[in-house]
Amino acid sequence: MSAHFILYVADQAVSTAFYAEALGKQPRLDVPGMTEFELSEGAILGLMPVDGVAGLFEGAVHTGTRQHSRAELYLRVEDPAAAHDRAVQAGATGLSPIQLRDWGDQAAYSRDPDGHILAFASK
Repeated sequence: MSAHFILYVADQAVSTAFYAEALGKQPRLDVPGMTEFELSEGAILGLMPVDGVAGLFEGAVHTGTRQHSRAELYLRVEDPAAAHDRAVQAGATGLSPIQLRDWGDQAAYSRDPDGHILAFASK
């Protein structure tokens, strides 16, 4: 089984550039309407413009952005502090620096340009 996590974004090009820099990798697919980054084997991050989503669901789903955070991407990485710093340098808003969390992970939090929460963590 593979898992695709798709974030609805206001501007596909802006979000693609942000995630390429924040993740330190180029997308495996970048076509009008969808960008995909391979996070690990079987785990894909997709970026879909909200205009395309509205067309898919014929307006049945609210796809507005930036009102509030509606999704979190929690990524376990080798160096969460460095990954968090890279995301902030790419344009994320830092929310909480790296620290030991109640559940045992070292994690840092930021918000991407579309308002999605990014967590970079390690055990």
